[in-house]
Amino acid sequence: MLKAIAIVAMVLAVGIAGILVFALTKPNTFRVERSLALKAPAEAIYPLVSDFRFWTSWSPYEGRDPAMKRTFGGTAAGKGATYAWDGNNNVGAGHMEILEASTPSKLRIKLDFERPFEGHNTAEFTFVPQGDATLVTWAMYGPAPFMSKVMQVFINMDTMIGKDFEAGLASLKKLTEK
Repeated sequence: MLKAIAIVAMVLAVGIAGILVFALTKPNTFRVERSLALKAPAEAIYPLVSDFRFWTSWSPYEGRDPAMKRTFGGTAAGKGATYAWDGNNNVGAGHMEILEASTPSKLRIKLDFERPFEGHNTAEFTFVPQGDATLVTWAMYGPAPFMSKVMQVFINMDTMIGKDFEAGLASLKKLTEK
């Protein structure tokens, strides 16, 4: 009986060690990016992203907790605008601040998650005119600390976050192509 328990413990220890070693091979940074062409000028799309108060109309994260607490600060829109949220386990808690606003072509946002996991990333939106459309790209990138690397062994971050970005861009498309 003790021999069987020792064998099971040894197999578990080797398995866990294997997962941890495999996690060490993951990159030290991550980047998730999605793009979509919207048949609207950048000047019509940009304000919906540069003013956090408009995110409730298109962001895929806004509808996941109807009771989510939101706090807006800094400037009304553009550089210096801030947004903090505190919600259920589906949205967690964190805050954002627009660090760069190049109207109507680019926004760079400092994105800090407090829970369910701490994370310090950058979100970026670019708006590139293409004829009668605008190619909107939503990206998030940042460091991948060790616990993030362990999670990446089991979860594909690009797929998980990417589907949210796709949904958000599709909502922006519906909103601006009316």
